[in-house]
Order: sequence, then structure tokens, then C-alpha cells
Amino acid sequence: MGNSCAKEHKTFKWTIDGFSSLLDKGAGWTCSSVFEFMGMIWCLKLNPKDRRRNDAKEHVSLKLKLMGTSMKPDTIIEASFKFLIYDQSFGRHREHLGNHSFQTASTTSGSSCMIPLKKLKTSGFLVNNSCTFGIEFIKVATVKTSSPLETLFVTKMNVFNEAKVYTWEIEDYFALKNPSYSPKFEVGGYRWFIKMYPTSEGNHLSLFLITKQRNDLPKDSGNLVEFTISIKDLENGKDKKSTGRFHFSNNATSLGWRKFISLEDFKHKSKGYLIKGKCCIEAKVAIVGLSKTVVSEIRES
Repeated sequence: MGNSCAKEHKTFKWTIDGFSSLLDKGAGWTCSSVFEFMGMIWCLKLNPKDRRRNDAKEHVSLKLKLMGTSMKPDTIIEASFKFLIYDQSFGRHREHLGNHSFQTASTTSGSSCMIPLKKLKTSGFLVNNSCTFGIEFIKVATVKTSSPLETLFVTKMNVFNEAKVYTWEIEDYFALKNPSYSPKFEVGGYRWFIKMYPTSEGNHLSLFLITKQRNDLPKDSGNLVEFTISIKDLENGKDKKSTGRFHFSNNATSLGWRKFISLEDFKHKSKGYLIKGKCCIEAKVAIVGLSKTVVSEIRES
């Protein structure tokens, strides 16, 4: 990180209101909104039902992710930090020390089991169905005057926010440009589209879900989106699919898989994905939460 590191701390807090609704969705990683630190873009990831090896207990775990757009080739970012979970009854927090060497091949830290889920449910960490987590950086390259605090509201699925399916039928795959974009479709008052292109190495097909944020929304708001992208098997019914849960905002408008499927498998006749130049891409999208970020004072070291 060079010699310019100052001994100042920066804290990002993430409140999840409606925590039981997140538990209903089962295990899996949920991303916070993105925030800036050291001139780079980061996010927290949370799994409410993580399991340690050889341990049957479910734990609430955290990871720190450096967004790929912030990484430069042949660059390593050495970071030391603390994962935090706040005890709202006693005004204190539990912390786990972490460190990671962030680079293009490793943009996410290891997971840290913060607390057994069973204990969290009966403690001051969960109050009025709300939990607050955080990340405190120990090493910083620049000093910021403010620290964002994000609140994520997770909602139960109902007829108003149920998942909607969009199907992109491609009649002549080989006539598409690279990259190629589906027609736009609407979910939850937002416009979305699918982006498809071969990797730079040319041996995989990449698929991403992209949103165009509405101009009438505050820049500090966002949506937690649960989505599945599939390539339909037109002959055998064995679709190739991947599912994600991501926080879309003005600063983070796309998520997907760079190596969704190998081009060899995609084009193989027996797989049924590409038949006489025809293929079908499907996106199942649901907005499952809303967030609001406000500015709070930084904690000085």
C-alpha cells in the first residue's frame, strides 16, 4: 500500500431491517451497497446460514469484497480490517480481525463466522428484527471526512415484488455483435437488459444482468435484487443457470458471470443450448429489498 498509509480508521455500517425475511431465503451470500475507501470501491457480503467445516451449527458470516473495477493488473492491495456486529442492547460490538491481499485473482476475503445463528436470535444483536454489521479498516491510504451508513430493508415476497421472467430469444446467434444486448425489459419500475459476450480469451460465454437507474431516484438509494440467468436447453430441458443476490445502485449497475459457460459446451449439439443458430436466454428478476445510505461521522483513531 506504499508509505502513505495513515493511522486513521474508516467504518462502514450496514443495518438489515427485516432480518427474518433474509433468513427465509436460506443460505447464500448477500451484498451490501458499494462504498468508497482508499479510492476504491468495496462491499460487504453476508451469509446468515454459513457452516464451518465439520460443524453442524449455522453461523452468521461476513466477507469483504473489492469490486473488480477497482483492481489494476499486477496490483496487490494489502488490507487489515475488523468485521463488526453490534450488540444493540448494551451499546457494544463483537469484532473479528481480518486481513487479505486483494488482487485480480482474489477480490474477496475469507469468511469470518461472527456468531452462531441460534445465539443471534436470542441476543441483543437482533432487536426488532434488525441487525447492524460493519467493517472497520485499520490501514488507510487516504483520509475521508465521512463514513456511509446503509440500511437494507428486506421484504417478504408478495404479488407486488414477485419474480418476473424475461426471455431473450435469439434467432441467429452467429449474426450477433460482441458484445450483444437484449431488448430492455421492466421489473419493479426499473429497466433491465442482458449483456452477452465471449471472454477475452474467447473460450467462455459471459452473461450479465444490467440495470439503468431511474433519474428520479436519490443517488444514495438502491435495490437488493435476487436473479437467475439461464441458457435454455431446447432439447433436453436441462437448462444451464446461475443465481445471484446483489445490491444494484448508481455505483453498481451490473452483475453476472464472466465464465458462465464454456463455448465448447454452449455450441455442442448434444447440450441443446444452440440449435441451428437459435438459443434462448432467460432472466428471472425480483427486487427483494431497498436501501438508503446516509453520511455519519468517521471514528478517529
